[in-house]
Amino acid sequence: MAQPDNKKFFENLSGAGKAIGVLTSGGDAQGMNAAVRAVVRMGIYVGAKVYFVHEGYQGMVDGGDNIKEASWESVSSMLQVGGTVIGSARCKEFRAREGRLKAAYNLVQRGITNLCVIGGDGSLTGANLFREEWSSLLEDLLQQGMSEAVQKYSALHIVGMVGSIDNDFCGTDMTIGTDSALHRIIEVVDAIMTTAQSHQRTFVLEVMGRHCGYLALVSALACGADWVFIPEMPPEDGWEEQMCQKLSECRSRGSRLNIILVAEGAIDRHGKPITSSTVKDLVVRCLGFDTRVTILGHVQRGGTPSAFDRILASRMGVEAVLALLETTANTPACVVSLCGNQAVRLPLMECVQMTQEVQKAMDEGKFEEAVRLRGRSFENNLNTYKLLAHRKPECELPKSSFNVAVLNVGAPAAGMNAAVRAAVRVGISEGHTMFAVSDGFEGFYKGQIKEIKWGDVGGWTGQGGSLLGTKRTLPAKHIDKIAEQMRANNINALLVIGGFEAYLGLLDLLAARGEHDALCVPMVMVPATVSNNIPGSDLSIGADTALNAITDVSVAGGETCDRIKQSASGTKRRVFIIETMGGYCGYLASVGGLAAGADAAYIYEEPFDIRDLQANVEHLTEKMKTSIQRGLVLRNENSNDNYTTDFIYQLYSEEGRGVFDCRKNVLGHMQQGGAPSPFDRNFGTKIAAKAMQWISKKLKESYRQGRVFANTEDSCCLLGMRRRALVFQPVVQLKDQTDFVHRIPKEQWWLKLRPLMKILAKYKTSYDVSDSGQLEHVVRNRPKEN
Repeated sequence: MAQPDNKKFFENLSGAGKAIGVLTSGGDAQGMNAAVRAVVRMGIYVGAKVYFVHEGYQGMVDGGDNIKEASWESVSSMLQVGGTVIGSARCKEFRAREGRLKAAYNLVQRGITNLCVIGGDGSLTGANLFREEWSSLLEDLLQQGMSEAVQKYSALHIVGMVGSIDNDFCGTDMTIGTDSALHRIIEVVDAIMTTAQSHQRTFVLEVMGRHCGYLALVSALACGADWVFIPEMPPEDGWEEQMCQKLSECRSRGSRLNIILVAEGAIDRHGKPITSSTVKDLVVRCLGFDTRVTILGHVQRGGTPSAFDRILASRMGVEAVLALLETTANTPACVVSLCGNQAVRLPLMECVQMTQEVQKAMDEGKFEEAVRLRGRSFENNLNTYKLLAHRKPECELPKSSFNVAVLNVGAPAAGMNAAVRAAVRVGISEGHTMFAVSDGFEGFYKGQIKEIKWGDVGGWTGQGGSLLGTKRTLPAKHIDKIAEQMRANNINALLVIGGFEAYLGLLDLLAARGEHDALCVPMVMVPATVSNNIPGSDLSIGADTALNAITDVSVAGGETCDRIKQSASGTKRRVFIIETMGGYCGYLASVGGLAAGADAAYIYEEPFDIRDLQANVEHLTEKMKTSIQRGLVLRNENSNDNYTTDFIYQLYSEEGRGVFDCRKNVLGHMQQGGAPSPFDRNFGTKIAAKAMQWISKKLKESYRQGRVFANTEDSCCLLGMRRRALVFQPVVQLKDQTDFVHRIPKEQWWLKLRPLMKILAKYKTSYDVSDSGQLEHVVRNRPKEN
């Protein structure tokens, strides 16, 4: 943590006298509008002028009305709109120096020397070339008589954000648009699975990804596909026979469907394309299965952006403006990236160069090198998919006499089933016998424990809730019975997937080790709760699905934020008061507020009084007197005992009389329900797989003289996402970081995002930017040692 006196606040960074141009270029991607909105509002907030450059580089070359000054209101209704409102176009002219000279002239005329470019690697490479040529372009303009302008605008500053559904840019874990594209794919796959099951069909789905297999790979992970073809890792020769054998084995085990995913750029080892129709013909010819092809095409680019993309784009847009304010003539063009859970700045050309190296490695047939260059996230996805999709024959499995039990504890969270599936399959691959415990610790002491096999968890990734059953019961009162069940079933390790009760339960089991040897085994917890209130982890399985429920999915007849906004626009001015879940944790209200463009979000962690409520009402009333048609206020369920959702609704209704009317909505358990989002499926799968690998390692370390005995602090851990990495932390060490009364961590990273929501809603606020500003370098993923 930065000490208070080292903190750096963005208020000291002024944009006065600066002009920023923002453009979207290349293929459109959901979330681009959220990025544009964040750049415009943050730019105006710091006192800079911000200009829309319509139609990408083409608009910059053509000038005129294509370059228009943006106002605060001009981005009011952009957040939930897909595609790019300011347009994008391919531009041949900009590739020639003559075109770039026209563009320079158009920018200089308006005093624009800061450019925010949202696009793919081609768009960003073009921006960098433009920057490098800027001095010589100005010299040409000088000869044309633009002397004063040339002296004043001697340097061009570039900051890039990657907008691409393919996630094909090295240096960032996720690009803007990727998560939304995964939503479209998974919606289609989930729908197709029901019809495929009805008719015992095989479906071959072709998804986008001419040069990058990320969408196909992560979709395969998220839906448990039987086979996937991606350009970075062509199948070994003889794959046709292997695939058909696998498909027929699945059917013989009772499965009624097969799903095969093909990236549009998939090839074999000899560079020959593998198309969806080739795969279909092969399955029909060799197996005689009823097989259909679905090509998703531009559906993947369409629709509203997911909550993840809105938050990512908003964070990146704000970070891009900060980068432009801090840049000097010597600062290289940078790109704002996501690493784990942190926004970082990287030199643009380092990222572009590495992205080009991937293609070069693929062209030369160095496929393992290509996967490594794609980065750790891509490599982990691929390794996890291989581990879960392809069952080794019994004779090839390592021999292990260990029994591992898996249970869900606490409230249900979407993604729990994906985590259980991953744990079971990785455990079996490591040679263990896997046991499933029904109904959490309650089922444990009652003896609801049975072996669970590879095929038992087929099709689990897309299922909401908890198929094992989950309860909030804590183990403390039943320790003797649980220890007895551990002995009776010879359980050598525990994997607990759940929320705050899972954390408390692990502390109970750890405390009882002195009395019960049976509890001296490796234990690990994976956080799964919509509230995202677990100490030791920035993210929990289920929280992303809950955010999407808040922002853009209508479940069980409840209107959610996007529906609400739409119902308000075009009618009289209206403010919606929405209550979110979370106990005392304000994560859903705050981060959901950022994703939905809320005007205020009331939470327990940031106390508020009647003066704050009055200021918010006055602020919203002023906004409503202009052209704004709707307002949105979120309130976390336990934010304040007296200022209830009803109270706030009545206050806003009374004070807004004559200016706006009010509606309220309590979202309730719909935030826990529904199918898990692609992010939660993927996160649950990867984190549970890693937890099982840790268990295997600990079992080997603690196996002594024919039995497992693990009684150290580090044999009872929580696996959590901390900033940039998944980290194992002994639960006993997390006690000091926990507010047990309110069931929240004492320090919560997302509180740093609250000022962003306020800034984007036009409130004056303080914003700590101590984490920002350091230009880092691209980390090359080194080959792992065997």
